[in-house]
Amino acid sequence: MSVVFNLWQQHTPILSILIPAFTGFFLLLLGNPGSSALATDWRQPWRRGISLIATALGLITACGYLYQANQGHIVVYQLSQWTAPFGIVLVLDRLAAFMLVLTYVLALPLLWYASKDWDLRGRYFHALVQFLLMGLCGAFLTGDLFNLFVFFEILLMSSYVLLIYGQGKARFQIGVHYVSINLLASSFFLIGLSLIYSSVGSLNMTDVARLLPTLTPDQKKLATLGSYLLFTVFAIKAALLPLGFWLPKTYAIASTPVAALFTIMTKVGLYAILRVNSVLFFQTNDAFLFNFLLILGLLSSLYGVIGALGAIRLRRFVGFMILSSLGTICVALGLHQPQAWAGALYYLFHSTLIGSVCYLLCGWITAQRGEFKDHLKISPRMKQHNILGLCFFLVALIMAGLPPFSGFIGKVFILQASLQHPYAWAIIAVVLVVSLLSILAFVRAGFILFWQAAEPSQRLNSEEYQQYLALPNRPPARNNIATYILLGSLISLVALASPIQNYLAATAQQLANQHAYQQRMLKTDETGQYISTQPFDSHYIPETKYSGENFDPNAHLIPYLIAPETLAGEHISEYKWRQINEQKTAKKPLSNKNTTPLKFSATEDP
Repeated sequence: MSVVFNLWQQHTPILSILIPAFTGFFLLLLGNPGSSALATDWRQPWRRGISLIATALGLITACGYLYQANQGHIVVYQLSQWTAPFGIVLVLDRLAAFMLVLTYVLALPLLWYASKDWDLRGRYFHALVQFLLMGLCGAFLTGDLFNLFVFFEILLMSSYVLLIYGQGKARFQIGVHYVSINLLASSFFLIGLSLIYSSVGSLNMTDVARLLPTLTPDQKKLATLGSYLLFTVFAIKAALLPLGFWLPKTYAIASTPVAALFTIMTKVGLYAILRVNSVLFFQTNDAFLFNFLLILGLLSSLYGVIGALGAIRLRRFVGFMILSSLGTICVALGLHQPQAWAGALYYLFHSTLIGSVCYLLCGWITAQRGEFKDHLKISPRMKQHNILGLCFFLVALIMAGLPPFSGFIGKVFILQASLQHPYAWAIIAVVLVVSLLSILAFVRAGFILFWQAAEPSQRLNSEEYQQYLALPNRPPARNNIATYILLGSLISLVALASPIQNYLAATAQQLANQHAYQQRMLKTDETGQYISTQPFDSHYIPETKYSGENFDPNAHLIPYLIAPETLAGEHISEYKWRQINEQKTAKKPLSNKNTTPLKFSATEDP
């Protein structure tokens, strides 16, 4: 047991990425016949069991990380034992642990629900879900901007296939649009990264935040432009207006468990806005971006609820309501203060779970309405109209933000943070109007689905009566249980509101304290100065063990940047060691700035 604990402690937090990654690869190697043969394939129970065990293990690991992060520690994992900003690092802090727990709290019941029937409708369902979890965990844990792009692409590639899972013309058409939008966003992502790297000389988030104030005006303009491009990318993925028109229709055509799981996807964009844009510019006076975000949030919130009022299908109604809740979170992020960030994170947790519950409820209602499916049209009364009506009523109260449920508590946290804003009255007015319109939207949908439902035909030999008899009198397999589990999680969010909010308040304060991240992540030399880089020098030729020996004026910094095991290895040549020792002996003077510049250049051997 001690060996397992030591392994867990030594490789925190990369285990959250490796568990779904290895599981996904193993499921691919296990093979997969055509979807028509999955029901009788002897490997299908193994796929389900392995996938569920890995997801449960991921949840346990995430809870362990949450406990560890709650102690206030920032855990930095150095890949290949190279320190930041020269190597890629993973960072486990309060925010990352919180998002990991949310991911697995959502994924485990949904995967269990899909393992009864939905995973038989296409190939490699469980492998795709594991790769999606890998991408989500990596995006939440990485401390490097380019690595964030890599994990974005991993989760997006999985989502492309999961979106069209179960096939169909409508899914394929929308899938093409979804892929095109995200490929455009990925192009903007790379351009933004190149602008930041060319001006700052680093892609480590903490290092970029530290170097931004020291840049020359021209360099700072380029870096700011790059950050605005990244904001555009994150806004597309978070479905903010005017870039969020794709969400209601896209999620509406996805299969029920996939649509429910995708409610976490838009939150990745919001997480990135908080982690990158909000933190990078927290110490600057650049208020334009956050005022713009605040306006976009208010408009998205209003647009979403108005779209829900006019929706003609229940699944699109849910998509518009999710879009409205995303706007509310952006309002909190746009306030640009730690107290508002804490409220945004609480509401983000609520919004993700209630959106997932709504899609599960859509699947349940659709199965009960036969040919009417999820169209908001008057149909014969559903056989389980009592329990469905009660669930719908509860979901309406939670999602509209009525007391004493989590939606209400989240909005109270956000409104409290907005009181110091110059336009607090406008923010409060919009949030309250959106809540009122949300109630009206749910009343309209519930009135059509339940109150106006017609009595089934009483003519025993009529076709309508036979169709009604053929409808199921029970929910789809495991649908109701998964719905109850997620509703229970939302009730727990209310019961534990005080400790959760204390945790999130500490999370926001930790994010604002970038000095703590610098101390934990970056290395210093013997004078206490951070070792970092300046913009890339085009004359520099990297030195490797096969390219000959070049003079390195900063060789004395190498022992601070790599692990002792690597330093003692064969990659440090005798010539390099002589440079290190000579420069240490000479006590080379260092820059008096807080940054030790590494101006790389290729020079001849003196």
